[in-house]
This record gives sequence, C-alpha cells and structure tokens, in this order.
Amino acid sequence: MNKLALLSVSDKSGLLEFATALVRRHGYKLLSTGGTARMLRDAGLPVTDVGEHTGFPEIMEGRVKTLHPKVHGGLLCRRDKDEHLAQAREHGIDLIDVVVVNLYPFEQTVAKADVEFEEAIENIDIGGPSMLRSAAKNHDSVAVLCDPTDYPALLAALDAPESLPALRRELALKVFQRTSSYDAAIARYLEAQADEPDLEAISGFPREFSLRYKKAQALRYGENPHQKAALYGTFHEHFEQLQGKELSYNNILDITSATYLIGEFQKPTVAILKHTNPCGVASADDLKSAWDLALATDRQAPFGGIIVANHTLDADLANEIKDIFTEVIIAPRFTDAAREVFAKKKNLRLMVASAGLGADAMQEVRTVVGGVLVQDRNAVLGNPADFKVVTKREPSAEEWASMMFGWRVCKHVKSNAIVYCRGERTLGIGAGQMARVDSSRIAVWKAGEAGLDLKGSVVVSEALFPFADGLIAAADAGATSAIQPGGSVRDAEVIAAADERGMAMVFTGLRHFKH
Repeated sequence: MNKLALLSVSDKSGLLEFATALVRRHGYKLLSTGGTARMLRDAGLPVTDVGEHTGFPEIMEGRVKTLHPKVHGGLLCRRDKDEHLAQAREHGIDLIDVVVVNLYPFEQTVAKADVEFEEAIENIDIGGPSMLRSAAKNHDSVAVLCDPTDYPALLAALDAPESLPALRRELALKVFQRTSSYDAAIARYLEAQADEPDLEAISGFPREFSLRYKKAQALRYGENPHQKAALYGTFHEHFEQLQGKELSYNNILDITSATYLIGEFQKPTVAILKHTNPCGVASADDLKSAWDLALATDRQAPFGGIIVANHTLDADLANEIKDIFTEVIIAPRFTDAAREVFAKKKNLRLMVASAGLGADAMQEVRTVVGGVLVQDRNAVLGNPADFKVVTKREPSAEEWASMMFGWRVCKHVKSNAIVYCRGERTLGIGAGQMARVDSSRIAVWKAGEAGLDLKGSVVVSEALFPFADGLIAAADAGATSAIQPGGSVRDAEVIAAADERGMAMVFTGLRHFKH
C-alpha cells in the first residue's frame, strides 16, 4: 500500500529538504496543491495534485480544493476498525499518513497598516484548519505538522518508529493550540471591524472580568499548615496521578511551573525544580543522560523537589531517581517497569501529563489589594533572527546553541535570574536576588559546589545588566559569551566590558521578568 503525505503550505521554509527525505528516504508519495505542488515538481519530486487525487478540480479561485471525502476520509479513517477500512476501499479512499499544512498568513495580513477588509477575509484559511484538525483528531495513525521547525523531529521518528506515537500526540496538541490561536485572531479582527468595537475585549482584556470555577479538591492546607486552601478548575483534566499522597497546594504550584518549563523543549529533557525554580535542566539524546547532567548542576537542592521529563520515563532512569527524596515526578508516560520501581515509595506522587506538556493558551491571574492582575502567560521566547550581536566578536555556533538553551531556562527562573550553561545543560543558577550581581555570584558558587567548571560557558540574564559588574563577574568566572535583553542606560559600558574580555554578547530586545 502506498504511503501518502499531503503537503500544502504558505511558509515553504525547509519544505523541499523535508519532502525530499520523505520520498527518497522513507518511500512516501506526495499529494499537494497550488504553489506548493509547483515548487516540489520544479525540484524534480513526483507530486500528485489534490484535484487529480480526488477527481474534482479546484474551484472558486481555490476556495474549494481539499474539502473532499477522499482527503478527509484518508485522514480520519481509523486503521483499527475494519468497517472504516472497508468503506475506504469501497469508495477508493487512500489513507494519508502525514499531513504538512501551515495556514494562510491571516495574522500577518491584518497586521499591515493598509490592509483592506476584503484582503483580510480572503486570508482566512478554511481547508487548512480542517485538514489539520482531521489529522490531529486521528493522531494515533497520522502525523500532522503545522510548524516547519518540527520537520527534523518527524524525520528522526520515522527512522525510529517506536518514538512515533509519542511525537504524533505532541504534534496533535500543537495543531489544536495553533488553530485555536488562529480562530481567536480572526475573531479579534472581525470584532474590531464592528461599528462600535469593544477594544478591551479584542485585546483579550474585557471591560469586565469574572472567574467562575467549580471546586475540584479541598486541600489539607495552603503554603503553610495554618493557611486553608482549595483547588478550583480543571487541573485534574491535565494530569493523572498514578500513586502517592494527595497533592498539596505547593505541589500544584510546582507542577505548574515544571510543566511550563519542560514545554520549552522537544529533545529528551529533564528538569529538577524546587519552590517553582529550576535547579538543574539538561537536554540529551536520551533521558538518562539528561538526568545525569541536570542533577550534576546541584545535588543538594533536589531533596524534596520536583522532577519532570518530556519523554517516557523508563526503569533505568527510575532506578537512578528512586533513592533521592522527591515530592513529585511528572512525565508524559511511565513504563510498567518504572512504575514497579516507584511503587516501593508509597508517598511519591507520580503524575502523567495527560493533556500534554507546556500548554500555552492561558492567562495568568494574581490577586492584589482590591482586585486581580491579569496578563498573558509568558509563552514568547523571541525570534533569534531579531536578536542583535552587540560585541566585536560574534558568538560561535556552540555559543549560540548554549544561549538558546539557557534563554529557554532563564525565563522560568525567578528574577533577578542568572543561568550559566554550556551545551544543553545548566551549570549554575542564581534566582530571586535583589541585585543581579548577587544572582551571578550565587550561580557561580553553586557551580563551584557542584564541581562544575564555568570556563567556556554562556551567561544568561533574563533582564538587562544595569551595570558592568554582573558581566565582569561572569567573565571572571569563565563565561565567554552572554545573552541578555539590553536596554540599560549603561549598555555601552557593559558592551565595552565584554569587548575588553573578548566576550561575545547578544541583545534579545525582550525581557523575561518573573516576579
């Protein structure tokens, strides 16, 4: 039976290399539409137009082309149901195993100052979200990609099929997050075109704000035993507790912080947290190696902490963790053998992230005197293409990779935050100090306590260096490069200090305060 991949994209970056690998390395046949089909065909790849596949041409200026049973039947057919497969054969529906779709650029279109209403409407994608949702619904059998950065992950999983089910589920979650934000953008735009638009509502912050949650669980106490507390909402729809004591108020806060942090990474990653702050994070080719590197950052703080992994946790890693007193361990799955290891620790809470790790369509609400503060969750990393090298020396490729790893970690550390890292691992973390230089000194001290050499490391600061002293302290500790937002009145002094020491420094233009 032919293996079919359907490719129809607006953003064509990386597509040609990906499609070539699908055809020549993995034996897929390609279905495509419009400009995507032309690009693939011009590159010498065999492509079947969707209209030829369905036997029905594109009509109405391309508004109708993929909304056809031969497309959606191929996506939604359940491979484990004989009735579905028989109906597919009866109606000549070929099964589609891979879908690559990114949507018409509606958000970019309406962001233009001179956009006309008709142009905006024509950039509302209908077939794209429909295909994405069909494929994501059937992710047990279909891999769906809405983001070009996921192409390498799928190719790697096709080389190692045992990893495909987990990846397909992650990709499906990403699809529903994307289509949700896409629909929200359309709704905001249309609301703004009303005769009397509610500008506050369009921005996501209406004139009146109310919360209504059903009580989910009475908690034994709050942050401290003398404080009463309860949990409201749908927290338990996102997590399944496999064993251990009832969750506490502090556990729930830590689990939330751990989930947001680990959601930054796709490569096998382990993070260890204490009081919502990461005290060790590492990515590697496998979870066991990631654990070894994360733990090496700080062997004291994990006592009574939270461990989170973004891939299936197996018995090898369970045996490494079991002797460390840990409050909660979170993973998307645990093998049966791992559960047997942990079963001996009756109080240890094992949590399965049943709704996926790193959900990002949320606002944060915090109580203040007389009301609440509401803000979008800080889900934006920043675009490296917009970052600016401000020193005479450019970062090396290795330094850039370390910077991006540390930048992901640092946004989850309480301000003032300093992270030292090398490769895809943390070496020292300083959190929550009143002076940034003190955070740097603590991070250096923690690295020294762990016996880790900071020579050749990258120093990451979630906010600007107000003075050169923090950067100088980092250089003295062995850091050769730095990444920070910039924007201080003394930026010139900080840059000069970096140049004097041969350091490379990058300004992101984006701050990640975490109070």
